[in-house]
Amino acid sequence: MDKLWAPWRINYVSAKTKGKGCIFCKAKKDASSEHVIFKTKFSVVMLNIYPYNNGHLLVAPLRHIRDISQLTQEETVDLFKCLNRAKLLLQKVLKPQGYNIGFNLTRSAGAGITGHLHMHIVPRWIGDTNFMPVIAGTKIISQSLDELARCLKNADK
Repeated sequence: MDKLWAPWRINYVSAKTKGKGCIFCKAKKDASSEHVIFKTKFSVVMLNIYPYNNGHLLVAPLRHIRDISQLTQEETVDLFKCLNRAKLLLQKVLKPQGYNIGFNLTRSAGAGITGHLHMHIVPRWIGDTNFMPVIAGTKIISQSLDELARCLKNADK
């Protein structure tokens, strides 16, 4: 069996990091977290620690709500302004050729976190779906989350 070493991921699969509670509510309280890229009055943008692709960000309202229909007008505008700002940062730092952007509402639609509304922004490149996921069932993320967070935060200054 071939092995693909990714020792930096041990923090994300060890029991030490598997906590209880809402990750978005935790980010609201601790915006200085290394995975929070920025926070506004109504929203937070943070790295997905289980990314589909390098640069996979999550954009969430600060208020713990479950559905789009519960957003106020101010929250909706802020959420989409944050999405745009996050996309501009990703463009500046990673220069992707495209994006997948969207909500997964309810478990049946693919939501991993169902209690707190959030949007995914996944950078895409031509050829980013290569043989590794198809043949080996393995996705390669080429940049550590800490390094990416530093780059995105520095680009936002």
